[in-house]
Amino acid sequence: MMVPLGHVVTLAGLLFTAGLLGVLLRRNLIMILISVEIMLNAAGIVLVGASAYWRHPAGQLFALLLMAVAAAEVTVALALVIYLKRSRGTLDVNRFDGMKG
Repeated sequence: MMVPLGHVVTLAGLLFTAGLLGVLLRRNLIMILISVEIMLNAAGIVLVGASAYWRHPAGQLFALLLMAVAAAEVTVALALVIYLKRSRGTLDVNRFDGMKG
């Protein structure tokens, strides 16, 4: 039994919307990074769902590549978060205004 592609796209759209709202509305840097990860997971769900629907493994391979990129992004982002917490003492994005013109 296979899940219809419309259901997969709907789930991914809801997840992507939740992640986008998290990025736009949150002020904590860690919560913003989690929201970005939710958006990447939504893209991975669509890739795997489309790959299963059309019975072609390319979508699954792209999903694996997406997971590798997400892991590298998390590693770099968490290192930056630790640096910012130590140097500025906060993770509130409104306090990071050093590059404002």
